[in-house]
Amino acid sequence: MTMLETLGRTVYTPDHEAFRETVRSFLHKEAVPHIQRWDDQGIVDKDIWPKAGELGMLCPTVPTEYGGLGLDFGYNAIIDEEVAYAGTPLGFSLQSDIVVNYLVSYGSEEQKRHWLPKLVSGEVVTAIAMTEPGTGSDLQSIRTTAKKDGNHYVINGSKTYITNGQNADLVLVCCKTDTEVQPAWKGVSIILVEATREGFKRGRNLDKIGQDAADTSELFFEDVRVPMTNCLGEEGKGFIYLMSELPQERLSIAISSHASAQRAFDDTVAFVKDRKAFGKPVFDFQNTRFTLADLKSKLQVGWAHLDWALARHLKRQLTPEEGAAAKLFHTELQWEVMDKCLQLHGGAGYMNEYPIARAWRGARVSRIYGGTNEIMKELIGRTL
Repeated sequence: MTMLETLGRTVYTPDHEAFRETVRSFLHKEAVPHIQRWDDQGIVDKDIWPKAGELGMLCPTVPTEYGGLGLDFGYNAIIDEEVAYAGTPLGFSLQSDIVVNYLVSYGSEEQKRHWLPKLVSGEVVTAIAMTEPGTGSDLQSIRTTAKKDGNHYVINGSKTYITNGQNADLVLVCCKTDTEVQPAWKGVSIILVEATREGFKRGRNLDKIGQDAADTSELFFEDVRVPMTNCLGEEGKGFIYLMSELPQERLSIAISSHASAQRAFDDTVAFVKDRKAFGKPVFDFQNTRFTLADLKSKLQVGWAHLDWALARHLKRQLTPEEGAAAKLFHTELQWEVMDKCLQLHGGAGYMNEYPIARAWRGARVSRIYGGTNEIMKELIGRTL
């Protein structure tokens, strides 16, 4: 048994754990056998989305009146843990943990009834387009515009580093509907753009230093016309909406990062017990045991912290600063675990031989995704 199965978690109910078994079985049947092929082709097969939808693995928190299961975020966390622990490069968390919340919280009744059942079933894959070539985390400085023309918006601009960009059927696009208002964040709105709209184009599927199978893409908007009813919530409130969802987004990243680190640790323990050097298992060297003991202690503390953060989030008490702290701590720990475990595998000389190398490269991406950790420190520091 791996540590993930013997942790004695405190935040989950028996129903959560029963769901975990369903998720784990699905991943080992439908995802794990395809990991290498997905990495090689740079994208996950889109047909896995409706298969996951059939089992309730997409957007489980969506209310039942919109086709969902009406469950709590603990079920999302189970999926995040198992997807990361299995090493499967699925983009479910973006849809289930981030995008769907905007529709549930701010969408019109018509938008919710049209889109939410399709997100739950996997018929529709979503993306959220914030980052631009010249604008990273500074959303106030985005240049993509949505100008009114009759009862339509006309969207022009470009986005980059967009998760699910190649597979997406629906993109939530952050635009400037008012380029003159000050402060600038008051001009940001979120517009729903269907991938079938004329003028919408997908650019490159970007070649990254990790998470090779994640379709992280450029998107282009050239006079894309959408009805004004595609505005999500109120015009000019997009920045506020984005900020309100940050605790869950960062908690989601923290959960996935920690589960990935746990898998690297478990695989490394098995590896050093099997691999021999100088006539005995690598595990028998004092340095190996000390390194693993240090990592094991930090991982145990990390799981306790995640249970605390999850419990607070389920009560809607997790603050943006606490979410930032979780993202900071667990992605940094993921990096430390991956780096030390890679060394116990023999270091960079084995980059293409062991799965730990794929996880190591992915850890570099996790530290940046959702905002650099320097930004996390700045947000936390403001509350001191």
